[in-house]
Amino acid sequence: MADEQYTRCPGCKTIFRVTEEQLALRAGQVRCGHCRTVFDGNGARIALSVAPAGGHDVEQEQGPPTVTLRPARALRPVDEPEPTSPSIATPTTAGMSTPSKPAGAPASPAVSDREWENRFAWDRRKPRRRGGRWAAAGVVALVLLLVAQTAWHFRDSLAAHFPATRPLLASACAAAGCTIRPLRDVAALAIEASDLQADAAHRGLLILGATVRNRAGYPIAYPHLELTLTDAQDQAVVRRAFPPAEFAGGTTDIEAGIPGNGELAVKLFIDASATTQAGYRLYLFYP
Repeated sequence: MADEQYTRCPGCKTIFRVTEEQLALRAGQVRCGHCRTVFDGNGARIALSVAPAGGHDVEQEQGPPTVTLRPARALRPVDEPEPTSPSIATPTTAGMSTPSKPAGAPASPAVSDREWENRFAWDRRKPRRRGGRWAAAGVVALVLLLVAQTAWHFRDSLAAHFPATRPLLASACAAAGCTIRPLRDVAALAIEASDLQADAAHRGLLILGATVRNRAGYPIAYPHLELTLTDAQDQAVVRRAFPPAEFAGGTTDIEAGIPGNGELAVKLFIDASATTQAGYRLYLFYP
């Protein structure tokens, strides 16, 4: 603005925005609202960009100020009593407005000290809200709850891919009443060899032999085995599914799963005396 004037306190180098009316009072003698230094506001005038058109000699200061700029409200006449607690206790960098004037001068809009201070206190540390700690604690609790729920839901996968977590997960499951089971991943299993032969000693009896390999490095749950007998046109004649207990062997710990990189030998005796078949198909699946 064209009528903006500035003066600088010689004590703390704080720059104030002032008006001609303010400096005309008490012959320009003012007190710094920051360090309480009394000085001649007219003699300490400066220009922040270009020299003003007024008749007063002012000191040139080009470019952005490197000191704190404060409003004219913080610059008090020298004979004005000092307030018990200054309205602005910390220097700030902000825009200014017209200071209050004595009786007879044009009135300024009524602005409380707190409103004035907050208007120019953009770089001041804001008071911390009392509920901030409780809100942060609530967020942390929700995150921990989400992590716990995720770990519970994927506990089998965590135990398989990260074996170091198994003891902790097992302890948690012991308290929660859950169990850690081998992963049900049929893609990790493969039938590497199979053979279906008629038993020469028993008419109508077929012997199925197969090798199931676990290609994963961790245990995989035992699958179900589906056998389909087909005719000469490869059409299904009869189909039957076998649970692990029927082909894994009586001494096998089915709950432990097929060991990582391990093999399972399958041998089944099938009564096919009521059917005529020319071929077969094997399929692994989880019900």
